[in-house]
Amino acid sequence: MSAGADQRSITVRRADQPGDLGWMVMAHGELYDQQFNWNRDFEALVAKIVADYATEQSSAAEAWIAEVDGERAGCVMLVADDRPGAAKLRVLLVTPSARGLGMGTRLVGEALAFARATGYQHVTLWTTDNLRSARRIYQHFGFTLTDEKPYQGFGHNLVGQTWSLDLYDSPAA
Repeated sequence: MSAGADQRSITVRRADQPGDLGWMVMAHGELYDQQFNWNRDFEALVAKIVADYATEQSSAAEAWIAEVDGERAGCVMLVADDRPGAAKLRVLLVTPSARGLGMGTRLVGEALAFARATGYQHVTLWTTDNLRSARRIYQHFGFTLTDEKPYQGFGHNLVGQTWSLDLYDSPAA
């Protein structure tokens, strides 16, 4: 935690308020443009992920928003995978002003607790190798790198990565 973290109000809640899903798309589009110069193909991907979640509303999927002092500052989703007993962790984001407060860990922890409570046995995620802070969070929870290959997308040459976690072989952290 950073020095001022104990004076800030940090909450993680379900993404069930008007504007939450739109904020997820907007925040990803703006932040990834600012930090990585990713083009709008990335924002379109996030918009599709969020739209799929919104239209499929299922008890097997959930999304969360993290707030700092009442302002949205992070998000994550957990949705069903095509394989039985498997879920996908999606759209993890923490805004620069909220980094260092443990918010990414709290968000992933909420998603994995939900996955366990829902009966999922396995969680996967796809990311790119340049997202080092997110990778540290995934490793903290026991995710392991299961696939890595070059990926041309979002206006750049990237390395796409798939990370996996067997929920009952890992600590709840």
